[in-house]
Amino acid sequence: MSYKSLVQQKGNAFIEERRIACHLKVIVGASVQQSRPRGGTDRVNAPGCAAGATGSTMTRLMLGRTLERICKAVLLLCLVHFVIMMILYFDVYSQRFDQIFSRFNNGRNASRNGHHYYYNLSRPNATYASYLATADQLLPTIRPEGNHTPPTTKPIPPCPEIPPGLVGRLLIEFASQMTMERVQKENPNVTEGGKYTPPDCRAKQKVAIIIPFRHRDNHLKYWLHYLHPILRRQKIDYGIYIITQLGEETFNRAKLLNVGYTEALKDAEYDCFIFSDVDLIPMDDRNLYHCYDQPRHFAIAMDKFGFRLPYAGYFGGVSGLSKKQFLKINGFPNEYWGWGGEDDDIYNRITLNGMKVVRPDVRIGRYRMIKHERDKHNEPNPQRFNKIQNTKNTMKRDGISTLTYRVLQFKKYPLYTNISVEIGKPPPRPFRG
Repeated sequence: MSYKSLVQQKGNAFIEERRIACHLKVIVGASVQQSRPRGGTDRVNAPGCAAGATGSTMTRLMLGRTLERICKAVLLLCLVHFVIMMILYFDVYSQRFDQIFSRFNNGRNASRNGHHYYYNLSRPNATYASYLATADQLLPTIRPEGNHTPPTTKPIPPCPEIPPGLVGRLLIEFASQMTMERVQKENPNVTEGGKYTPPDCRAKQKVAIIIPFRHRDNHLKYWLHYLHPILRRQKIDYGIYIITQLGEETFNRAKLLNVGYTEALKDAEYDCFIFSDVDLIPMDDRNLYHCYDQPRHFAIAMDKFGFRLPYAGYFGGVSGLSKKQFLKINGFPNEYWGWGGEDDDIYNRITLNGMKVVRPDVRIGRYRMIKHERDKHNEPNPQRFNKIQNTKNTMKRDGISTLTYRVLQFKKYPLYTNISVEIGKPPPRPFRG
């Protein structure tokens, strides 16, 4: 190695050492300057350092601060998201917590009186049998001792307008497999024919729930699974009637509902009638299934319609009328064969007879629909629009007063009463020349 190259190598090493020292001094100097109070005059200089070294170091420091701010912003967004989720969670379950504490206090008071209450609060909709013993075993058996006169039985008080055992919003899902055996085990206090009477209070109405039906056995299992516990928590004195259209003729929903009204009155003295599709499940048990001063539309916010009312005159899905209201509109039309139109006709009948439709709050009237394909022999009715326009002229001669049908089976099952009927077939469509 020549002397010239040796000197050049030493020089390069010296320059590199000076550059590293420069960087260290600048960084240390910046830290010292930041730690000193504002207004100070001391500055740190690195003799021999190039201006480019200082600029490169400051760029790195600014980049580090920028990354630090980005990280803090991301953490803040995560915190805000967590707070929002917790607010929504407690909004859904706040009523649950209130019920837990109230039931705990009630249970303590009841235990002092010799009564024992058993609850299963493991699920929001509380459909298990252990929860259902809430009020069915409240009255102890009192045996007279010796010649003592047995105490007189206190009259049963009327059921409260807002039952205290309501849960509120419910978690509705259709993924788990459902069987009639499971539903029956969950509802041991429902009597034959799908009937139930509150044991601890006197309901102000006797309600018949009527479902038009054909080829929907799987939907019926889910409906019974959810609705029986809901109705009992609502303190409803009710019976469930499944009106099955036999044969494969075009389906006629409204006529089946007329049949259900007529046959239910033959079975018991009902004064309120709830008409429900089998594929609609309420998502809130505060949507009380009884009749009101005006005809009631319950299913006002279905997931099918984005939880909104599709139009102002909609009256489909689930509705309720008292016996007086039903007779005032001559029941439902019998001539709507196929899908659609009959609910609009019913709405017209209500308004034409001086009544108005009332609805629950949109947050309470939510429903989840069981997804399914369009049924065979239930195609859209091409005559529905023309019929809707003529409700005023047809409602007197087409309704409960002109109903004809034939009952082929009336059978009571543990969870419901099935009525299988023949209702005829649609008239031939007019020929279009």
